[in-house]
Amino acid sequence: MRPVLAFDIETVPDVEGLRRLHALDQTLSDAEVAELAFQQRRAASGNDFLPLHLQRVVVISCVLRVGKDFRVWSLAEPVQGEAEIIQRFFDGVEKFTPQIVSWNGGGFDLPVLHYRGLMHGLVAPRYWDLGDGDYPDSREFKWNNYISRYHTRHLDLMDLLAMYQPRASVPLDELAKLIGFPGKLGMDGSKVWGAWQAGRIAEIRNYCETDALNTYLVAVRFRLMRGEFSRAEYDAEMAFVRAELERIGKAHWQEFLAAWS
Repeated sequence: MRPVLAFDIETVPDVEGLRRLHALDQTLSDAEVAELAFQQRRAASGNDFLPLHLQRVVVISCVLRVGKDFRVWSLAEPVQGEAEIIQRFFDGVEKFTPQIVSWNGGGFDLPVLHYRGLMHGLVAPRYWDLGDGDYPDSREFKWNNYISRYHTRHLDLMDLLAMYQPRASVPLDELAKLIGFPGKLGMDGSKVWGAWQAGRIAEIRNYCETDALNTYLVAVRFRLMRGEFSRAEYDAEMAFVRAELERIGKAHWQEFLAAWS
């Protein structure tokens, strides 16, 4: 089985960027800067979802399945700053050349990483290989790379299952729960900024990890549907993931397992 890396990111408003762009008074608090941006956004578009380049990455959670190994971890503040978080994610792509799997990664997660990585001056040659790189297998990337929408080195499950029609997309949380997976457990993206302001960084990290794992589990279900896994192989993978979560033993994984019907 080729390496698979399912991932999810969490972001907060880039208050320093907002101060710079709008020449805001430095005496304004982070909460006041963000609220001003939300108000401007609501007036312009009817919602307070900030543009992607103003989303500061505070967590990237990953589920890596390679060979017999299974790992779940997060790159997150305050241990790493944003630049290191994003660079280490792309370093993982450099090391393993995995299939990366996301839910709406083409519409949100990866464009955010592109803009923020560019701002920080980061490097990701393997990720950006379009068939003209220096790797021995670079030519293969002309036909299957991480960037092109209809290629599979990046599998955006939401986009593919909706037949690339935005009106046909569905929430990961609801689909995961309908399949029988836990879905979200007590937090969603709308609560991240409030949790960040309250200093609940570990809670955000745990939430992001469970979203990454829900994505991985839905991807395994999809592989069953398209014939990559037999029913026996699918059942074995589900049992393997359960056993690995039991072995990790952290509280949020115990809660996840308890919700997994």
